[in-house]
Amino acid sequence: GPSEAADVALHLNPRFSGDVAVLNSRRGGCWGDEQRRELHPLCPGGPFEIVISVTPEGYRVPVWGGSGRGRGGFGGAQRVGFGSLGGSGEVVGIWGPWRGLKGSRPPPSPPFLPPQTVPFIATIPGGLFPKKTIVIKGFIPHDAGRFHINLRAGPGGDVVLHLNPRMDEGGAVVRNAFLGGCWGEEERDISCCHPFQRGRYFDLSIRCGNHRFKVFAEGQPLLEFRHRVPCGPHVDVLEIEGDVVLSYVHF
Repeated sequence: GPSEAADVALHLNPRFSGDVAVLNSRRGGCWGDEQRRELHPLCPGGPFEIVISVTPEGYRVPVWGGSGRGRGGFGGAQRVGFGSLGGSGEVVGIWGPWRGLKGSRPPPSPPFLPPQTVPFIATIPGGLFPKKTIVIKGFIPHDAGRFHINLRAGPGGDVVLHLNPRMDEGGAVVRNAFLGGCWGEEERDISCCHPFQRGRYFDLSIRCGNHRFKVFAEGQPLLEFRHRVPCGPHVDVLEIEGDVVLSYVHF
């Protein structure tokens, strides 16, 4: 709650003087044991992006370019309904489903689509613009070969992002764009272990930035894909097809 004496499920405190980020929680007026992580890539005067993911085990706090992980503070995240920010930082924006945030008005709830059949096609209201995030959760069948996610400029139009997990290639994640009737150069490098494995669930977030897409898997930075053409209201179709069982789509 908003009271200064309220319990704190997650306290994230970057300390530039010591080059560490401290994670903690407070219950019944008492702070717990601190967890400390290296502060990089946060640096004074530099931009940053933090994504806080809630899991049954606790909180994941990846920072683009690095990550930290903190255990759950107490009693489950369903009890947490208030957030606040303070200190020497300039906040450009905050996005996510929440009930209240000190000093900010939450945006309207974005569309949530319950379990869907594949092939899946949906229209993205307002199109794809910077800071728009698409969340996709599902399950990879035990006999899956591959599936793909397309972000298109209208039905049958150019594909500005083709994301193609290939379980038949060891979980490779291939990216490309289909522009003017031609495929471009494939990209395959990722920044963590392959998240798409047969017989496993996955949690994927695709965020549109000013110059690139940033993709997170299980709350961890996975890859970046630079825009080959500008995004905007015209990029308004999400397609998912292949060997995948969808459980959640949110944009």
